[in-house]
Amino acid sequence: MPKLENPFLGKLERTKSILGLKLERSATPSNWEVVEEALLEGDVGAATTERLIARAKQNRNGSDEPVKSLLGQEMVKLIDTRRVALSELMEKNHPLVISVVGINGAGKTTTIGKLAHHFKSSGKKVLLGAGDTFRAGAIAQLKMWAERVGVDFVTGREGADPGAVAFDAVSAGKARAMDVVLLDTAGRLHTKSNLMEELKKIHKVVKKVIPEAPHETWLVLDGTLGQNSINQAKEFSEALGVTGLIVTKLDGTSKGGAIFPISEELSLPVYFVGVGESVED
Repeated sequence: MPKLENPFLGKLERTKSILGLKLERSATPSNWEVVEEALLEGDVGAATTERLIARAKQNRNGSDEPVKSLLGQEMVKLIDTRRVALSELMEKNHPLVISVVGINGAGKTTTIGKLAHHFKSSGKKVLLGAGDTFRAGAIAQLKMWAERVGVDFVTGREGADPGAVAFDAVSAGKARAMDVVLLDTAGRLHTKSNLMEELKKIHKVVKKVIPEAPHETWLVLDGTLGQNSINQAKEFSEALGVTGLIVTKLDGTSKGGAIFPISEELSLPVYFVGVGESVED
């Protein structure tokens, strides 16, 4: 996972598109059509592509700076301008409670494990709350991550009320003076209103412990879905007040560019991307 204060441009180098070989080898300041084609093939979308190229051209201003570098700067601005520094959030909130949401199969639990490693490596005390009490094996999977990373873990029995687990996790995080509490949630389709209502209930319950919690709600999106993710992102954002995005599986897709129009349309920053299976990815 990228560092807290260093967005993920370097990680994006490992995707199959966007800043990939075609752009690296073919694009020159005089060949913007190649740049446009590369971005469109990466699922950046026509409108966002047009804006990125226009800004890159403007910033070039006769310099010899590589196209890839110019575009990279504009891409980072696009997804990073609304990002709140997590270090600032942790200074203000003790603990910082982050609810991690998304549809089935997006990679929430694995992402939480990686986030736990990331925060612990930054010297933070971390607690994981196993709020996905319905998916078979979800609790065991998160427990494995907690043990692997070496962080605290709170759970309930399989099938338990996820709101109760979230309440216990935030209570424990507060009592144990944790820096960060990461709440796992059951995957759900954005089109199922009853499941979305359950997430709202979970958020309401944790406010009984810390009125401002969850301080952050991060939506995990499957990068292989490309712009098909935009509707689910809208639904989650409208229902829960999503504050940031995490995009997974970018190492295996040519559609990673969709993070840019999604971030732009919803005015949401992208905090992290997943580009592999290891804990550092």
